[in-house]
Amino acid sequence: MRLSRYFLPVLKETPSEAQIVSHRLMLRAGMIKQASAGIYSWLPLGFKVLRKLENIVHEEQMRVGHIPMLMPTLQSADLWRESGRYDDYGEEMLRITDRQGRDMLYGPTNEEMITDIFRAHVGSYKDLPLTLYHIQWKFRDEMRPRFGVMRGREFYMKDGYNFDLTKEDALHAYNRHLVSYLRTYERMGLQAIPMRADSGPIGGDDTHEFLVLAETGESEVFYDSEITDLKFGDRQVDPNSVEACRAVLDEFTSRYARTDETHDEALFNEIPEERRRVARGIEVGQIFYFGTKYSEAMGAKVQGPDGKPVPVHMGSHGIGVSRLVGAIIEASHDDKGIIWPEGVTPFHAGIVNLKQGDPEADGACESIYQALLALGLDPLYDDRNERAGGKFATMDLIGLPWRITVGPRGLKNGVVELTSRRTGESEELPPEAAIERLAQIYAPYRGSLVG
Repeated sequence: MRLSRYFLPVLKETPSEAQIVSHRLMLRAGMIKQASAGIYSWLPLGFKVLRKLENIVHEEQMRVGHIPMLMPTLQSADLWRESGRYDDYGEEMLRITDRQGRDMLYGPTNEEMITDIFRAHVGSYKDLPLTLYHIQWKFRDEMRPRFGVMRGREFYMKDGYNFDLTKEDALHAYNRHLVSYLRTYERMGLQAIPMRADSGPIGGDDTHEFLVLAETGESEVFYDSEITDLKFGDRQVDPNSVEACRAVLDEFTSRYARTDETHDEALFNEIPEERRRVARGIEVGQIFYFGTKYSEAMGAKVQGPDGKPVPVHMGSHGIGVSRLVGAIIEASHDDKGIIWPEGVTPFHAGIVNLKQGDPEADGACESIYQALLALGLDPLYDDRNERAGGKFATMDLIGLPWRITVGPRGLKNGVVELTSRRTGESEELPPEAAIERLAQIYAPYRGSLVG
């Protein structure tokens, strides 16, 4: 993309309403614009990142055999009355009456709707196990929306719902989701720690939240520092293996890590003092097992092996896709702007032409731009007739991981400058070598280059 043809409304000043880093930088970098309290338009740069994250979530869900679908944003209140949650959910639920006088709601979550779909189409244990998921906009009427996309009223979320014959099968689905989530977050450049949490209005006995450590996190968290040394890496785990998935769960949840709602001071004090940590965390996902809570209330039963109807065991599993954009920025920025991890960057490299209009510089930039496109990469070429300082400031603000700087002086020596946004280190290379270096850097991310 040529910056002269792109819509990137960057701001020089920080908007007064922005209280945390991610909100400030998303507004300044032209990623979002507030439409009303807690509701945002996603401008092209922000939308590209959102789509990158969505693609990673889809890839990792389908990797473990989960099936994508899409449910509507508006739901019938009758389904929620069946489950008993319509009156219990509280004022965060946006309730609506249509022109026929029917009670509707803008869905904050989809347990009731997916249970209704299941009971209408699945009647035998032979159709189990089954996990369906979707990624969809949701709405919760926060009393005080703040912190930009971190605490908005409208948000983009992945919901997954498993249906299993037995509790043991459903707990395997729980463990399988934990495995897929660990891989998902690491692909995004995040370390998201699974922590024992409270189930809240979803209900259920077993639940873990995934939290990214950040000073601006909304939750106080308590953990054993050893857990931050754990990495999922590139290990291959068979999602159908009960033992393999259980081993990963044991590895990542055996050390103390809890949110303030479930914190146990006595257990925490059993950790050696030098390893006890108290910090803030940003929730980016949660997994639940809630057994037959919804299937019994809504009559979601299957014929068991003995021919008798039995309620299915269920769980729900969410990832806050839009919230992740803010969480990544909170975890990866400096005083100049955003620093995108390679796996989720909106553009893979920026090309800065130091002397727009110079035939040699223009030609070199165009050659580099076309070569990167031919490799399947997505560069952003700053071809504006602006001062070099302004171009560098824009690139630092929007946070592309790599920048190629092209100028007449370097070209006389046959080199361009390749700069890492994260370290600030630069290297002079022939244009062909800089292109090859970027091809090598992005080789591990081939599955998420487009977005």
